[in-house]
Amino acid sequence: MRPPSQGIGMTSQRTRDRLVERLRQKGIRNNTVLEVIGSTPRHLFVDEALASRAYEDTALPIGHGQTISQPYIVARMTELVLEVAPRRVLEVGTGSGYQAAILARLVDKVYSTERIEALASQARQRFRQLGYRNIRVQHSDGCMGWPQFGPFDAIIVTAGGADIPTALLEQLAVGGRLVMPLGDRSRQILVSVTRTPTVYERVDLEPVVFVPLLGGAG
Repeated sequence: MRPPSQGIGMTSQRTRDRLVERLRQKGIRNNTVLEVIGSTPRHLFVDEALASRAYEDTALPIGHGQTISQPYIVARMTELVLEVAPRRVLEVGTGSGYQAAILARLVDKVYSTERIEALASQARQRFRQLGYRNIRVQHSDGCMGWPQFGPFDAIIVTAGGADIPTALLEQLAVGGRLVMPLGDRSRQILVSVTRTPTVYERVDLEPVVFVPLLGGAG
């Protein structure tokens, strides 16, 4: 497990421990995921004005109409992909970089795409400052995946769409798993799709709320 280069900083370990306990009470069972959540400085992935709320189990705005995901959702999606023991993970929607930072301490390599250039640039800077060396960020249309580095053992999509982009299914390795919210803002459900040698097996999990998945890169 790769620790971040900065420690507790402006928050107490007790504050982080309370968050971990809330996630445990909500059903997160993977102790390694809980340990990483509890030791990752989420306050460094939000604006300074919101840092005091960083360890609440809630989504927070990060500008450009985007949010940093609720810690429970980050933990849940991470827990789901870890079930297939991935080494290389594609994340669609870098955002603040928090989900990628969690993944980077649990897998060998994280490839993350972000359609908003300012967010991609900001995330790269955060990763450098925190000492993450196994995350690669590309400013691009995430619906197209990142075929140069596929297939991926797991894919996490951090925005909701009506359908799973075909390119992402094609870049999922056999035995790999994709986790993504499907639906519109009025009703979304988190789904898990595992690729077998012959079919894609889908399991519907729980209601969620994510920003919409958009094509193109701005």
